[in-house]
Amino acid sequence: MNPYIEILRPGNVVMAMIVIVLVAIIAHTVSIPIILAILAVLFEISAGNVINDYFDYKIDLINKPERPIPSGRIELKTARNYAYGLFLCGTICGFLISCLTGNWMPFIIVLISDLILYVYAYKLKSTPLLGNLTVGFMTGLCFVFGGFTVGTPKMIYTSMFLGFFAFVMTTAREITKDIEDIEGDKLEGAKTFPILYGTKISAIITFILIIVDCALCPLLYIQHIFNLFYLGVIAIAAIIFIYSGILIIKDQNVKTAAKVSKYLKIGMLIAFVSFAIGSF
Repeated sequence: MNPYIEILRPGNVVMAMIVIVLVAIIAHTVSIPIILAILAVLFEISAGNVINDYFDYKIDLINKPERPIPSGRIELKTARNYAYGLFLCGTICGFLISCLTGNWMPFIIVLISDLILYVYAYKLKSTPLLGNLTVGFMTGLCFVFGGFTVGTPKMIYTSMFLGFFAFVMTTAREITKDIEDIEGDKLEGAKTFPILYGTKISAIITFILIIVDCALCPLLYIQHIFNLFYLGVIAIAAIIFIYSGILIIKDQNVKTAAKVSKYLKIGMLIAFVSFAIGSF
């Protein structure tokens, strides 16, 4: 894979773009602002991933030496400039959305995202739990960004509800990823939650977050946000979530954490499908 594409972490970027597509499907609308919102998310998440790799260069030498920067395929300074260019493109898209809709919240959200993504990569990533919460918040913010791009009161409310769901589950996955990366983080001197408080407590928090999200799932049907078909599909995601939680509670080794992280991502994709199906 081309290193300039690989460093963007296409899987994460596509997942974030899918969020905006989902919002458009739920709102039953297609417009230029929605297309710009998809592009804004593409640029912003890509920028966040690149600047994260830039600041994580030394840690990745241990945890992920095959990544574009530690492997030498992209120079450190080039990666930094690449990130800045992506941030600029995302900000321009946010500005255009606000100009077209007459609503300045999308532009404000993009500016906030620029700041949070940079500060996260520079400082917050290694801050116990706060870094995990930041990633979860940014995932949920994608839904809210889409909701404000559509601009209707119902869609803004719905996007906030879905954003909270994504926030909780993403936070659970981020804690799991910290368990997965614990050895490299220790060598680098990072102070992640699993390092400071242990993998067992981290696993318990992950499990609690998973249960909270699963318990909230029926509310999206009860409040008439989604139809009955949503319940059938989200049940599959819930089973995957709970199974993942049980796995990490039983065993917190690196291989199990990697497997659980993968399962949680699959579960979230299925949950996204349930949102789309439930909106018709």
